[in-house]
Amino acid sequence: MSQTLRHPEILEILRRDGKVTVEQLADHFQVTLQTVRRDLTELADSRQIERVHGGAILPARTTNIRYEDRKTINHAGKSAIAERCAQDIPDDISLFLNIGTSTEAVARALLNHKNLMVVTNNMNVAAILAANPNCEIIVTGGHLRRADNGLIGNPAIETIEKFKFDLAVIGCSALDHDGDMLDYDMQEIGVSQAILAQSRQTYVVADQTKFTRSAPVKIASLRDVDRFYTDATLPRELSQLCADHGTKVISPST
Repeated sequence: MSQTLRHPEILEILRRDGKVTVEQLADHFQVTLQTVRRDLTELADSRQIERVHGGAILPARTTNIRYEDRKTINHAGKSAIAERCAQDIPDDISLFLNIGTSTEAVARALLNHKNLMVVTNNMNVAAILAANPNCEIIVTGGHLRRADNGLIGNPAIETIEKFKFDLAVIGCSALDHDGDMLDYDMQEIGVSQAILAQSRQTYVVADQTKFTRSAPVKIASLRDVDRFYTDATLPRELSQLCADHGTKVISPST
């Protein structure tokens, strides 16, 4: 396969998986490691990707990846995280699920739960849980972000402040090496911080692709949450931070 044909496919794999390795691409295209490294260098020089040790990721931006692309990135990993998280969510509680493809996966994993009151600012979550007749669904007000059907802004915050949730499950767009959970939209950040303030317990769901991404605005730190569900071994710094502050780290295998 020629270089001009490999480049678009490399970008497509990145949009799907969030990260590629040199070895993975060499095996996929049946070319040498040197050829793959040259491809990645050229894509990085044109600012279409960002090189990391052993491979590449999508470049850090001040705006999020398109929702349609985010839905396909590490879909299997997000589903496994969601199933494991749902095992720890009891029936008969009030629950908040926020914006994101990971929390939408959690909603799908809750379709057999009973007597849940779910409040959400994610219209996709509401549509998913509508299939569960044993779930009461409350949608916040807010400004509709058409890109992903999220509700943001002060009306969403005002709704959230009327509740005290037993549990909130939230996602984030990126996770910094110091444990800060990051996102892109200031209005969404305010909503996420209100959720944390109004919840007795908070679980974070974030797959391994969030470890290699960046975003400009801080939501909170992993030290501020009770459990962190992910699908990969944490980098040493993150693992130590969670251990120091009592944040329980849980993966699909545990």
